[in-house]
Amino acid sequence: MANLTYKNKLAIASVSLGMLATHSLPDKILAASRNNFSGIEIVYSDLEAWCTIQSLPLIAGAHSIRGLCKTHNLTILSLAPFKNFEAHISPLSARLGTAKHWLEIAQALGATYLQVPSQFDTENCIDGEELAVRELQALADLASEFGVNIAYEAVAWGECIATWQDSLRVIKKVNRANFGMCWDAFHVLALIWGDCTVSSGKIEGGDAALKKSLGELVGVLKGEDAEKIFYVQLSDGEFYDPPLERGHRFWVEGVDSRLVWSRNTRPFPLESEIGGYLPIGEVFRAILAEGGFKGWVSLEVFDWRLREGQFMPEDAAQRGWKSWIELNKN
Repeated sequence: MANLTYKNKLAIASVSLGMLATHSLPDKILAASRNNFSGIEIVYSDLEAWCTIQSLPLIAGAHSIRGLCKTHNLTILSLAPFKNFEAHISPLSARLGTAKHWLEIAQALGATYLQVPSQFDTENCIDGEELAVRELQALADLASEFGVNIAYEAVAWGECIATWQDSLRVIKKVNRANFGMCWDAFHVLALIWGDCTVSSGKIEGGDAALKKSLGELVGVLKGEDAEKIFYVQLSDGEFYDPPLERGHRFWVEGVDSRLVWSRNTRPFPLESEIGGYLPIGEVFRAILAEGGFKGWVSLEVFDWRLREGQFMPEDAAQRGWKSWIELNKN
């Protein structure tokens, strides 16, 4: 194993190890283990697909995957992503019922966290932070019954909560020990620094905005709220030439450009050879070197190449580990 500057435990999302039906969850687990990862984030759809093929109930399948990960010395960091929970027009009781199902699976997996992205169901959400806080408190309290923590993630296209600063404010209002943050670099950069719809690929004033944001984050990491940063996710973003517009291969009518960017073109950090251009090295240094973050770092990648038939989980795991080595040299 390489001599690394930073000793943080490294995880990878299961979806980042392949996005074809032939990329089975056990194959992804083996690839992660063989390539020096310490943990894995289990994406619900990956578990569901494997259980369907094996004719297993989800809970039984989750126990099986937990055993496989234990055999290969992989911690299951999270079950993800439990989307569009808070401040929704549907009855809270129904949403808590769905949450209970997810938490039962997370418990069976032995997952430390249930990852919860901020609300982005535009047509069915309610604009009200205090309502969101009360409902997230109910979710955290339910999760505590299963021994699971909630990792709340501000997504760049979030309807009410889109910045990590907003998510921290909500987390402090929720005021539960098991409710904290998943800090995702792509969502931060896609909101304040990068723009795949313009030829420069950058937002005007983005460098200054990023400097300010990272300065605030370092302050948090050195302060009393540091414990609320549960773990960090890293990826890069591919430069669009030409920019994303109608007629582009990834264009989807009516879908936020940042969501399109996220779903298709998030390579591993520092993969400049395939178009990665976000200032992820600057982010990395701020969090680990300046902020002194010692927790989990997870690579969450959505790269269209992972859908190619010739691509295998082993390829992704090797790319991920190479990326981690390069980040440590940065």
